Amino acid sequence: MITKKSAIALGIALAFCGSAGAADKTKQTRVEELEARIAKLEEMLRQVTTAAQQATTAAQQATTAAQQASSSAQQAGEVARKADTTASAAKAASDAQAPLTKAAAETASSFEFHGYARAGTVSNSDMFTVKGVGPYITPAGNLGGAVGRLGLETDTYAEAKLLKNFRSDDGSWATFGFMLADGVNSNNDWTGGENGINVRWAYAEMGNLPTFKGTALENATIWAGKRFDKKNFDIHFFDSDFVFLSGTGAGVYDAQVTPDWKTNVSVYGRDFLNEDDEGIKSYVFTMNNYVGNWQFMLNGMHAKNNDVNGSDRATSGLHGLFAYHAPSFYGVADGFSKTGVLAGRGLGAEVKRLGAVGNLLEDAQAFRVMSFGVTDLAPKWKVSPALMAEVSKDRFNKGDEYKWASANLRFTNAINKNFAMQYEGSFQYMDLDSTFTQAKGNFYKLTVSPTFKLDTGAGFFARPELRLFATWMGWDKDLNGFTYDGSANEGFGSTKFTGDSKWLVGAQMEVWF
Repeated sequence: MITKKSAIALGIALAFCGSAGAADKTKQTRVEELEARIAKLEEMLRQVTTAAQQATTAAQQATTAAQQASSSAQQAGEVARKADTTASAAKAASDAQAPLTKAAAETASSFEFHGYARAGTVSNSDMFTVKGVGPYITPAGNLGGAVGRLGLETDTYAEAKLLKNFRSDDGSWATFGFMLADGVNSNNDWTGGENGINVRWAYAEMGNLPTFKGTALENATIWAGKRFDKKNFDIHFFDSDFVFLSGTGAGVYDAQVTPDWKTNVSVYGRDFLNEDDEGIKSYVFTMNNYVGNWQFMLNGMHAKNNDVNGSDRATSGLHGLFAYHAPSFYGVADGFSKTGVLAGRGLGAEVKRLGAVGNLLEDAQAFRVMSFGVTDLAPKWKVSPALMAEVSKDRFNKGDEYKWASANLRFTNAINKNFAMQYEGSFQYMDLDSTFTQAKGNFYKLTVSPTFKLDTGAGFFARPELRLFATWMGWDKDLNGFTYDGSANEGFGSTKFTGDSKWLVGAQMEVWF
């Protein structure tokens, strides 16, 4: 049987070689050559077929890839359209939120929060908690005769001050001030029945008002409400103001009288301390002036019905302050210093707490000097001396007379960035005659206080501070039992100490901002 393969070979042979009748002796050889060529052609055909199939597969794959790419492109386009829509929505939301965010930022920046606080505990050498000590511990404390405060304070006192500022497009401004304060002499965390939370500020002030342009009030501040007078100063180391003027009233700050002279004029109304008669009101009319570094202050007091509680009680008073605020340490070193003299008569004989004390006689007189300064003693040493002294007579009783003088010296030595040693020495001389009792003698105090700070290089008054302390104090025994009204008292000053010395140890924190 002739196979399909042989038939194809035979046909091709006949076509190339002529008719079948032309065979010769080489016929067999040629047939073999033809078969070899046919086999080669078949192999070539198989390869072409395989290549064609591969090309077809590749084309199909390319078509599939193209379809997938087209689908991916469509998906990418959809994602892009969604992203564009989302971006447009986000931009719209951002545009809508921007005014709210700006308003919130402006509102937040218009508020200020400030504060002061101290809290500590003090124990004596018998490890009993001590109350009644502090810078006004001595018999002269009732007259304002303070001693150095470091290592003596047992109380917890805190002030929280909130300010809300307002600004107008024309440059005018206003501020509302609000302060809560609490003071208590307790180590407990809950003192609901002992503390005295007070609203000490509730006032508003305005400035840079176009109405006053071109007048002495152009750069002045007008105010009304309850507040502390903000144009006076204190001796921190005694915890004593030069003048403490507070109450509810109205006034003007920084009226420009001349290019170098600014004046502050105010009227305050208040009740007397430790007085229950609400029908007695004390009014203080004040004019506080600054010319360069000089300050002179004149004050008048009036309390119409104050003599109801005693015919000799003052119903009026005069008071004056003359001070110099030096931009150097008494002109001999870098730093600063402040020195002032105060004098008063009648209700003005309480030379620090203006208009606050009502049991003064019409003839009461007082004169006080005050001074303190701060300077660098060496690269890591700072020193601050402070002095207060006062004489007064006919103060509470006809014929009474009081003399006292306090000197204080505080050193601070920065050991490293966060640790300092503080040392304070305090001395007070007293010669007191209340007409009920007399006392004359001296008080001494020495305190050593290891102190931690965030940065001792930030300055003498940088806070917060965490302190440990040990205090020794001594006094003349003749000072024990002194009273202003003849009441029974065997202790020293505001304490129940009956000896002539005492050791105290404790810890305290203090902060302001």
